[in-house]
Amino acid sequence: MIHLDYGDHRPIYQQIIEKIEDLIVNGAISPNEQLPSVRTLAMELSINPNTIQRAYAQLEKNDIIYTIPGKGCFAAPAADFLIKNKQKQLFKELEQLIDRARQLQISDNIFLRQCQNIFNLRNGG
Repeated sequence: MIHLDYGDHRPIYQQIIEKIEDLIVNGAISPNEQLPSVRTLAMELSINPNTIQRAYAQLEKNDIIYTIPGKGCFAAPAADFLIKNKQKQLFKELEQLIDRARQLQISDNIFLRQCQNIFNLRNGG
């Protein structure tokens, strides 16, 4: 379900937040589906339960998940805002790539052609 990159410079709890958000956006975790308990996920990932608790607390604060006392944590029913935020983030990254391409003196036509080639390869064409 969740795989951590111990070589990543970001804290583990932030990686967990990102992975859970991605699972929700991709539909691997359905709206109102129960997430693994803090203890279960901590054992699965071999990390401190406080790290999972911190990630879950941040996800709840951001309205990505909700908690039912005595039952556990569940994916929030509306992930539309999460998808929109991920799209905004992606477009910011794209802007940075375009700036980097220009710094490397890659023309707009070559950049766009390369993007189209990648899309075609990903779509089996």
